[in-house]
Amino acid sequence: MLADPRGQSVRPSRRCNTTIARMLSRSGVIAARSIWLVQQKAALSTSSVRNKSYELVVVGGGAGGCATAAKFSSKLGKGKVAVIEPADMHYYQPMWTLVGGGMKTLENSGKPMSKVLPKKADWIKQRVVSFDPANNKVMTDDGQEINYQYLVVALGLQLNYSKIKGLPEAFETPGVGSNYSPLYVNKTFESLKNFKQGNAIFTFPATPIKCAGAPQKIMYIADEYFRKNGKRDKANILFNTSLGVIFGVKKYAEVLWEVVKERDLTVNLRHNLVEVKPDSREAVFQNLDKPEEFKTFEYEMLHVTPPMSTPDVLNQCAALVDGAGYLNVKKETMQHVDFPNVFGIGDCTSLPTSKTAAAVAGQVGVLRKNLGAVMAGKTPESLYDGYTSCPLVTGYSKCILAEFDYDGNPLETFPINQAKERRTMFHLKKDFMPDMYWLGLLNGYWEGPKYMRKAMHLGLK
Repeated sequence: MLADPRGQSVRPSRRCNTTIARMLSRSGVIAARSIWLVQQKAALSTSSVRNKSYELVVVGGGAGGCATAAKFSSKLGKGKVAVIEPADMHYYQPMWTLVGGGMKTLENSGKPMSKVLPKKADWIKQRVVSFDPANNKVMTDDGQEINYQYLVVALGLQLNYSKIKGLPEAFETPGVGSNYSPLYVNKTFESLKNFKQGNAIFTFPATPIKCAGAPQKIMYIADEYFRKNGKRDKANILFNTSLGVIFGVKKYAEVLWEVVKERDLTVNLRHNLVEVKPDSREAVFQNLDKPEEFKTFEYEMLHVTPPMSTPDVLNQCAALVDGAGYLNVKKETMQHVDFPNVFGIGDCTSLPTSKTAAAVAGQVGVLRKNLGAVMAGKTPESLYDGYTSCPLVTGYSKCILAEFDYDGNPLETFPINQAKERRTMFHLKKDFMPDMYWLGLLNGYWEGPKYMRKAMHLGLK
């Protein structure tokens, strides 16, 4: 029964009933067909997107990930290699020391990820949420299951600012910066410019970090900035480090102690930052030799190097990591200790060397040879000697180029004493190394200075 506009019941005619029935029937067919099409599309989407297989999967689009993908996508061909990386931008992080000192801009240090990843590799722009090395697959945050024959883990390190009480909120207040993040690196130079008088404090955390020289490089830059701008006599510069030494390699440490003494800088060893109080502009440090003791310093400027760790997703995969949460690889071959089809490169690995872009360059050639050997059914034989480098910038025109191996032995490229402040080494760091990174390392061409070193030392090194 239907109702007319006056509210009275009206019985529809037989013809009307037939027409309505046909319309309902046709609508049902259309609806059913639409549902069927949606289901088929979903099924196709699931089969084509949620399950993918590659000969090689690289997790991470940093220096090690890009270089590895460039090497093997060129060798294996289009569609055989995938890089899983969620970030839109790729940053040349060693430049951030210069950004924090006002010598470069943050924009100078970054390029779109799409421009640096190799064209023959598939870019899966997602985040890995779990590893399953026993079944040769990883899962991404959008539900994809990515299968692989070989896996290279190049996840880098995770910045844990929140493990320091008062951070990251204190970065919203004056005087607090950090060269380790694109979010806070500009605050460092801002703090230098706005400095008036008081303590300028530079910290080093109680964890392994990338570029272990960077926390003190910015201190030397700040010292020279203050001198140039008539503020040095009003500044008390302190380097509060959790370490028991100023630098891990004796040859360079001795020179750095001389620099510290000459410039009247204060170094407090075994001091670990645990809290920042921005309202009172105070930083609290724990004495690691007497953990019950805490000391509070007022600051006008505070440069924070955060505690670091491997990303949580890797740390949580017990089958892949060692007791400290790092990818458990053999230090000579970079092959995983338990899974022969898994390799690692860069900061996330257990390789006992300093975590730098230079170390990645030294590892690229070893990985290329060893992973290639395993793919060919052979035993990996190329050995990594732990080569790494740290250009210790000590101002606006000087640099000590530290290069060394696993044992802390100097492994210098040039036939001169590199444990000396030099303008040439500064320009190598500032002007030459960025191009070497973008054009050489990321494209898989630069494998470190091994052969250059031999040539310069007439084959004696």
